[in-house]
Amino acid sequence: MTKAAELAKMGEVLTNSQIGGRRNIVINGAMQVAQRSVSETGLGATAGYHTLDRFRTHFVGTAGRLTMTQTADGPSGFANCLKLDCTTADTSIAAGEQFMLEYRIEGQDLQQLKKGTSDAEKVTVSFYVKGNANATYDCHLNDVDNSRIIRQPFNVTTAWNRVSLTFVADTTGAFGDDNARSLDFRIWLHAGSNFTSGTANTSNTWVSNATAANYVDSDNTSFFDSTDRTFFITGVQLEVGSVATPFEHRSFGEELALCQRYFYTPAPVNTTGMNLMPLIATSSSAAMGVIFYPTPMRAGPTLDVTLSGGTHLYRANLGTVNGNSASTNPAIEGTQNNIFSSRFNWANGFSGLTADKSGFVTNGDSGSGYFGLDAEL
Repeated sequence: MTKAAELAKMGEVLTNSQIGGRRNIVINGAMQVAQRSVSETGLGATAGYHTLDRFRTHFVGTAGRLTMTQTADGPSGFANCLKLDCTTADTSIAAGEQFMLEYRIEGQDLQQLKKGTSDAEKVTVSFYVKGNANATYDCHLNDVDNSRIIRQPFNVTTAWNRVSLTFVADTTGAFGDDNARSLDFRIWLHAGSNFTSGTANTSNTWVSNATAANYVDSDNTSFFDSTDRTFFITGVQLEVGSVATPFEHRSFGEELALCQRYFYTPAPVNTTGMNLMPLIATSSSAAMGVIFYPTPMRAGPTLDVTLSGGTHLYRANLGTVNGNSASTNPAIEGTQNNIFSSRFNWANGFSGLTADKSGFVTNGDSGSGYFGLDAEL
């Protein structure tokens, strides 16, 4: 092959193929990992993480309700997407209502943006979207450290379409170099007049977020305008620069390990009889256990347990003695809770144990939900 042909081939690879490096700041952008659940119904009252890892819902004041699922309906090259399906409409929108899909990022993962310096970098966000009908929503970057925002609208059609939005560099306000929340990537899907009544910033510039009415265009679509409304998204990427490069695919195992920095469950969702942790009985009705995490977590986690009907059922197997099911969750011992492991006190609910017997505890009698440790931002 001639030198000219080699250079031409290299250009073709750079244009059409995946470019090397750690470009995508977003974890689980291809919607592969769903440790908590693959489907949750009736969402709209409580903000939080419900299904796909790292993607959070934020609700304020809306009567609208939705189902959120990991769905096998991605565009070419993506097996999965996140699907939102409106199940209860809200067309009487109070002034303070909000609904957004949110992704939060640590400051120490954003230093390459050089924000707050004279050589700050542009940032490009890209993702694939579709819906049941044409719609217009807002994409925001929210600088939590310095109370600054920037926004751009984008359109949704009934076919998968890749959206690419480049945001200008910001020479004001550096991100903290730590494990705290510094930047939010947000998609506004529903907003009341507190956020739409002003003149939305349309100049692609960073502004103070003190004026809430600068957030969203008044002519944007409300996701809760009809129970026919759907919203699909996948291939989410946030990278330095002014060009949306091809999506950076990572292996499932790699994405799972990255997600486990923020949330970890020792037993897959909706399973029974899975070992949670080793135990040692401290009395006939109490025990102590330790979990070592497969990857260091962002911070010492909190216990996050969801089981059907609000019933938390476990079984202790300690030597030849099987304890009865416990109806309460353990307490994480504060002085023994860190990014590598946590110690748990099972202080009540068990019976028939023998002190000093060692063994393990399983999620025994309920097959719906998970036993999880949460270190989310």
